Amino acid sequence: MKLTIHPGADGRLSIHVAGDLTIYQAAEARESLLALVDSARAVDLDLADVGEIDSAGLQLLLATARTLAAREGSLRLTRPNAALVETIDLLGLGRHLPIAA
Repeated sequence: MKLTIHPGADGRLSIHVAGDLTIYQAAEARESLLALVDSARAVDLDLADVGEIDSAGLQLLLATARTLAAREGSLRLTRPNAALVETIDLLGLGRHLPIAA
């Protein structure tokens, strides 16, 4: 999994995620992703280039959201694939993992 940072003009930090987000990649990327959002208040995770995602990948997204929420920050998912949107809806995670319009 590759993470690319794009500071936004509106103060939001945009992080482009490329590759799979399965148990193998999520374990490796956890510290990197959480370190990237450590000093941010508002983060957009661009998931357009994410292939597979499993429960470990969802846990990483939730951990990122919790890290930001603990500092009154926010996480927003951008360009997720239809399967991820459906999974978030089925699990009732939309409140924790909001998807940008």
